[in-house]
Amino acid sequence: MSAEYIIGIDLGTTNSVVAYARLEREAPDVELLPIPQLVGPATIESRSGLPSFLALGGKVDPSFAVPWAENRDYHVGEWARRQSAELPDRVVSGAKSWLCHSRVDRHQPILPWNAPDEVPKISPVTATKRLVEHLIASWNQKFPDAPLIKQRVVLTVPASFDAAARELTREAAVAAGLPENFVLLEEPQAAVYAWLSEMGDSWRKTLKVGDSILVIDVGGGTTDLTLVSTGEEHGELLLRRIAVGNHLLVGGDNMDLALAHHVAERFAEQGTNLDPWQSVSLWHACRNAKEALLSDDGPDSQPVAILGRGRKLIGGTVSVDLDREMTRTLLLEGFLPSCDISESVTRKRGSGFQQIGLPYEMETGITRHIADFLTRQSVDGTPFQPTDILVNGGVFKPSSFVQRLIDVMAEWFPNNSPRPLAGERDLDHAVARGAAYYGWSKDHGGIRIRGGTARSYYVGIETAGLAIPGAPRPLNALCVVPRGMEEGTENDIPTNNVGLIVGEPVQFRFFSSPVRKDDKPGDVLTQWSADEIAETDSLEATLPIDEGEEGTYVPVRFHAKITELGMFELWCVSTTSDQEWKLEFSVREDS
Repeated sequence: MSAEYIIGIDLGTTNSVVAYARLEREAPDVELLPIPQLVGPATIESRSGLPSFLALGGKVDPSFAVPWAENRDYHVGEWARRQSAELPDRVVSGAKSWLCHSRVDRHQPILPWNAPDEVPKISPVTATKRLVEHLIASWNQKFPDAPLIKQRVVLTVPASFDAAARELTREAAVAAGLPENFVLLEEPQAAVYAWLSEMGDSWRKTLKVGDSILVIDVGGGTTDLTLVSTGEEHGELLLRRIAVGNHLLVGGDNMDLALAHHVAERFAEQGTNLDPWQSVSLWHACRNAKEALLSDDGPDSQPVAILGRGRKLIGGTVSVDLDREMTRTLLLEGFLPSCDISESVTRKRGSGFQQIGLPYEMETGITRHIADFLTRQSVDGTPFQPTDILVNGGVFKPSSFVQRLIDVMAEWFPNNSPRPLAGERDLDHAVARGAAYYGWSKDHGGIRIRGGTARSYYVGIETAGLAIPGAPRPLNALCVVPRGMEEGTENDIPTNNVGLIVGEPVQFRFFSSPVRKDDKPGDVLTQWSADEIAETDSLEATLPIDEGEEGTYVPVRFHAKITELGMFELWCVSTTSDQEWKLEFSVREDS
């Protein structure tokens, strides 16, 4: 069976969306997939998005069944989201953010984080798999004659996801039932493709050679920054992704937490001190209040209530009212503050959000992160000045948030303020729509955003020399992938004196950088700053015994590939035979 559809999947931190288009059509008529989900006991409705929440139950309850899974002991979507405020220790949220948290073992059952021992737990990989399974089942129910595994699929990930997080995403998605040849696409690029789809050919009248788009994608869990430039080739305009930012765990979840801290202080003033269970419950309750208050037709105030836990409050609730204008001011000043473009970003981890378990950014000012990103792209000491802005993510649904961003950047560049790209944007569904349009465009020879890998990658190599008691050997960083390496290409890496020992696991420390533009494969760095290069999950391999006598040293060189599907692979190739071994990411918790 040949593919009939191109399917774009936005696997979001807080909401997941599926869009699709028929491949044979000459125009990309992109549609959204209705996703059936439980919205209440024995109540199933189809929605355009699937909240990325899983509620874990102790026993099978027929009233919580969906058509394709009557006997499962968990449910996904809107009802799970609603339960997050009432039963926070049984609801998994933010699984996507956990996939890139390299300090935990993402294959181990750790979610819900800090839940009591009697609560069943699952791993971030399993949580992601279950979300994708629900999306696949929704598709297969609507299109039984065109099963999803036979279609072409584009799955989006943050541009700031490193190679290990992408590999884990792929692992979960394939285990859920996505076809092996599905393609990964960066979310900010998907947002640009959605804009291109909306504009049609008129985008060429909006942009000219030399223009640059700053894509600011602020979702539930992350902030993703990307620069896309406009160039020319053979008389035709082309787009190229020229830079991406660091992985920033700051977004809508942090805003909910900020509101929760504010409300907790209000409770304390009334004599109610919240325990850890109530604090997590309050976090989820504030999410619901924020979305209601900041909507265009939102109320002037919204009550925030949580279940009481004291002897006098068992079976009751405690509540306070949140004011619409106060909420808007609190979030604007905390997350989109006016600032100078030269302001530095606080990178030290704080303790305020550690109860949630994820390494949230200490600096919550998204405008300061944008300033830092543009400063890092400088070539002459002057911050990079984009000509256009494209915002994406549910955080920017309130028009006041977009206007604040425009006003701040106008202060940075008073002589030529970046302009918001024209067009009515569907912020809830843009990434999925853009992914489907990208897939269709790839098949029909439409506009493509070039750019290759968003990062350069390095392997840590210990230096030779005399051992010093109590001191590790100095470590060099060998560049194995330069930034911008294109999909479908591969490189032999000049390597000296690297060997694997038969029968014993060997591990290499692994690093990446979104800012080093000029390093080439084989370049060796003897020193670097933490702002330039970050360490991620290590790579490991074990040569089987049949490759030689146990303990034998096998000299190797490195060979790097970026597959057509956008996945990074690093191989160790024997220099004395035709054998080669693929290095795998080690995502176990550091000991």
